[in-house]
Amino acid sequence: MAGMIRLAPALLLLAAQALAAPAPYRLDAARSVVGFTYTLAGHAGHGTMPVRTAEMALDLADPGQSHVTVTLDAQGTRAGFFLATQAMRGPQGLDTARHPVITFRSTRITGTLRAARVEGLLTVRGTTREVTLQATHYRPRDTDPSDLTRLTVLLTGDIDRHDFGVTAFPDLVGPVIGLRIVARIER
Repeated sequence: MAGMIRLAPALLLLAAQALAAPAPYRLDAARSVVGFTYTLAGHAGHGTMPVRTAEMALDLADPGQSHVTVTLDAQGTRAGFFLATQAMRGPQGLDTARHPVITFRSTRITGTLRAARVEGLLTVRGTTREVTLQATHYRPRDTDPSDLTRLTVLLTGDIDRHDFGVTAFPDLVGPVIGLRIVARIER
């Protein structure tokens, strides 16, 4: 028993060291959702966009050392119904024929695992702007608090579509696009 007591601090130290540097995480794209909201003629609309690739290295002890790069498939955008989807993909919208992807690269992450602020560069239609998203994470239910191998990350924020040259239907579609991204990741 005394040997186990002496071994416990060493195991805790090793566990802390394992979390002390960014570790690669893999996105489970099939269980993740990039969702967005918009207003159309004063009514709320909802859509989704598939993730093409995601590269993530997370430092759970020091979120500021983490970094994320995500590429979305703009051509796979769905805006709730056929006409809105076609308009969103069209030349005055996302112009997916010329710009088939949307990218986000984090530049700074501050805060804690429970309440992080993710600043980064978002490129839409060839235009890159700084954006800020709020992030938090959740462990699967019934898992040990120290088990951070599988997480759900929720990212939220708003962008102005006009900042990226998305000008389609200004009399019908509002400028603010709300983002709600649910990313299921694992090490």
